[in-house]
Amino acid sequence: MPVKVNIFETGGTYFITFTCLGWLPLIEKANAWGAVYKWFDFIVNQGHHIIGYVIMPNHIHILIAFKQTNQGINTIVGNGKRFMAYDIVNGLKANGENRLLDILEQSASANEKLRNKKHKVWIPSFDWKDCRSNAFIEQKLNYMHLNPCSGKWNLAATPEDYEHSSAKFYICGMQSIYPVTNYLSLADIDFSE
Repeated sequence: MPVKVNIFETGGTYFITFTCLGWLPLIEKANAWGAVYKWFDFIVNQGHHIIGYVIMPNHIHILIAFKQTNQGINTIVGNGKRFMAYDIVNGLKANGENRLLDILEQSASANEKLRNKKHKVWIPSFDWKDCRSNAFIEQKLNYMHLNPCSGKWNLAATPEDYEHSSAKFYICGMQSIYPVTNYLSLADIDFSE
């Protein structure tokens, strides 16, 4: 469930989840996997580390080790959601997903439309958990990596078979589409710079 509580720390490791509006499969329908990877690139280029991830058709789980930053973590995530939303809307247009575009347009409030926001793509805010131990990081990695294989999803036979995930790295030692940093290698890194 999304929370509206700010992350006040300016660094640390966080398990973050954000979800498409109404749990609609917008990422899949817009073929917007690349938009998420582009945001990952931005994060890494800022000196942060992607520890693990899974990109589902309608939500994203990600573990990020943030170095000390002058920009708030909430702002970094909020900006990422905003830029991914543009790519998702463009992808929906390119794929002729007019019904979904209508839903997103009707969901934008009058105030949002006054601020030139034409579509509401994400559930407001995001969920986050502060990860202060390796055991908790491992729990979150296992949870996210099993996501494509569990419940209603059945997107892959095994976690490492799902291509939009870091499971292959942690299970087989091979990077998948997006390379991640092993959280164990960060133990000696000083994030206070």
